[in-house]
Amino acid sequence: MPSTLDDLDRAILRILRMDGRRPNAEIAQAVSLSPSACLRRIRMMESRGVIAGYTVVMGREEEEDRGVDVVVQVTLDRQTEDYLSRFEHAVRQCPEVRECFLMTGDVDYWLRLRMDSVAAYEEIHGEVLSRLPGVTRISSSFAMRDALRPKRGRK
Repeated sequence: MPSTLDDLDRAILRILRMDGRRPNAEIAQAVSLSPSACLRRIRMMESRGVIAGYTVVMGREEEEDRGVDVVVQVTLDRQTEDYLSRFEHAVRQCPEVRECFLMTGDVDYWLRLRMDSVAAYEEIHGEVLSRLPGVTRISSSFAMRDALRPKRGRK
């Protein structure tokens, strides 16, 4: 198999991104391959690291529905390797941070936090985020909903 992905590989990946538990036979039928050929392609992509793993996206339980996702843009004083490393190490110690991306452009980092409430975020903002190494500016936005998740009552 070539080292680059072909159209069949990309089609398989699109299906798996939408439903990682979809049976191989269904994937194979959707991309017009035999089940054995489809499974070989999937295993090859797994072994090459194209597919790094499978995960569970948790449903919104009653308590989690009351929570809030916060997108935080962070600007550092400097972008030296030392500053970036210290910041990333400190962020790893904050379990509320679900994602942390080093960015190009006007901000240095983009974080996503899941908080129980706006008040809980205010506390983390004052006691943790504003004290992270090298932070000079924090801009926070609150998500209204995840547009990629099915709405309640829909599958």
